[in-house]
Amino acid sequence: MIDIEEKKFTNQDGNTVVVFKPKGRLDITISWEFRLRLQKCIFHLSCHIFVNLSQVMFIDSTGLNYLVAGMRDAHKANVLFRICNLRPETKLVTMMDMVLKKFESKEEALNNFFTFYS
Repeated sequence: MIDIEEKKFTNQDGNTVVVFKPKGRLDITISWEFRLRLQKCIFHLSCHIFVNLSQVMFIDSTGLNYLVAGMRDAHKANVLFRICNLRPETKLVTMMDMVLKKFESKEEALNNFFTFYS
């Protein structure tokens, strides 16, 4: 079983945001299930996606690939996809900051959601 906390809430404008908080490793062993959960939220529920990576210690190429795919899917569906709290050691391994729009904190990413719709 994948260890990813998932919370859904509605912002003041009525937009649904799903916050994913994976724990441990985002690698080939769990990435496919994570990808399916992202797709469900994006395409079936039309939710904005927020991925908090504060408790992810390692991301392999499969995990990075699925995060990038989630970003592309969100763009196609006209919903937002944001990540935050990428650990410095993970950032160095994956170079994610060159691929995905990231925020330093949960508050900054959530404020970006609300500002986008203001």
